[in-house]
Amino acid sequence: QVRLVESGGGLVQPGGSLRLSCVASGFTFSSYGMSWYRQAPGKERELVATITASGGSINYADSVKGRFTISRDNAKNTVYLQMNSLEPEDTAVYCCKVTRWGLTYWGQGTQVTVSS
Repeated sequence: QVRLVESGGGLVQPGGSLRLSCVASGFTFSSYGMSWYRQAPGKERELVATITASGGSINYADSVKGRFTISRDNAKNTVYLQMNSLEPEDTAVYCCKVTRWGLTYWGQGTQVTVSS
C-alpha cells in the first residue's frame, strides 16, 4: 500500500534552516508528482511546493519563494524540502502528498517550530 513517511522537523531559531524528507513506498515513485503542504494551528492547510515526476517543473507558494527548495531523488523514492531563512510564520506541521489513480495519500507529518 502507499506509504509516505516524513522526517527532519524540529525546533529551529529564526533565520535557521531545516531539510525535510519524505520517503515513499507502495507505488512507482518516479511516475508521480509530489507536493509538500503545511498546516499551522488554527489555520487551513496550505500548499507549499510541488514537483513533477521528473523534477522538471516546480512551483512554490509566494510565502516561501526564494527561501524553500523542493527536490526529489527518484532512486531513493524521496522528496525533500530544504527550508532556509525560516520565520516564526513557518511554524506548522509539514506533510507530503501524492495523488495516484484519483486517490490522495498523505504522510503523518513532521512538526517544524521556528522560535527563539
